[in-house]
Amino acid sequence: MDKPTSTSAQVRLRLERYIRTFAGIVIGVFLVWRLYNVLVVEQKFGADTWVRFALSGLILGGMYALIAIGYTLVYGIMFMINFAHGEVMMLGSFGGFFTFEALRFIPAPTTANPDLNFLNAHPFISVLLAFIVGISISAMAGYFLERIAYRPLRKAPRLILLITAIGASIFLQNLAMLLFGPQRKNVVNPDILDRGAGWILKVSGNDVLISYTGIFSLALSTLLMIGLYILVQRTKLGRAMRAVASDKNTASLMGVDVDDVISKTFIISGSLAGAAGVMWGIHMGLVNHYTGFLPGIKAFTAAVMGGIGNIPGAMLGGMLLGVIEATGPAALGIDFQLKDVIAFSILVLVLIVRPSGILGEKLSEEKL
Repeated sequence: MDKPTSTSAQVRLRLERYIRTFAGIVIGVFLVWRLYNVLVVEQKFGADTWVRFALSGLILGGMYALIAIGYTLVYGIMFMINFAHGEVMMLGSFGGFFTFEALRFIPAPTTANPDLNFLNAHPFISVLLAFIVGISISAMAGYFLERIAYRPLRKAPRLILLITAIGASIFLQNLAMLLFGPQRKNVVNPDILDRGAGWILKVSGNDVLISYTGIFSLALSTLLMIGLYILVQRTKLGRAMRAVASDKNTASLMGVDVDDVISKTFIISGSLAGAAGVMWGIHMGLVNHYTGFLPGIKAFTAAVMGGIGNIPGAMLGGMLLGVIEATGPAALGIDFQLKDVIAFSILVLVLIVRPSGILGEKLSEEKL
């Protein structure tokens, strides 16, 4: 009986592989045909417009990548999807907003400008304080989420943890709405990070604005991703995190404090989400209790696209998703309001065509 069962399973797996390959070919042919029509035949947009789309996508992609890394860190350690991670990012964005608001009302007059406030008198310190506050709030949120919501259920079935994460997400959304109100808050940046200012790049004879906030966000995102990769690969904490992700019991026998490593992982993932939240407020200019929901789900899509549990995959997935979301509507000739549909369609397509992601899913033998 074992041999026929094994043979039928192999046939089924082979058939599923053929179906996925066929679906990928069909989708690829359709996309190539559509891109050819839009880019070559119709030529609706000039080179300057595509550069604007690409820059916008890279900036968004950097933020998505930071949030996606938080998903992939927690998944690698606990084999769960922390769907409250977007709300952790939202709390960080509120931390940055309220820091800027407080500094706006601290007077710092000079002889040349008697009405000057601290925000514009000391812009670098103001931005640094905003990041410190936003990152600290999100790091604490990640820590307490793990201690209160997830640690008591660590040995429960994964479905229970998933439901708990969704409940935590809804709780944090409603808590933020009750504390801060449902209205959107306008983030007022220091003058050096004016959202309408930047460098002008000439493309095909047209001006393309490279905003200060965009370059700042992209550069900081890149530095944080590099820093995290070095931390995971080169430090004692990083080795402990990789050991716990591989096998908790063996790591514990080797002297690794598993609970402490998991707590620190949630703190690190929360810190990255908080940094992304502050950048979101600085670049986008608006925050509310719903700010983290869509970026959180899209970052999850990015993590799946790159390969869940794979840190370089999360970085690559975030960048790719940002560019695809920004350029996709124009490339496919559809309404720009459907950009969210494109992002979530990618999640479905990746799960159908390549469930392990672009760089492959990283799982320990225990999880397999």
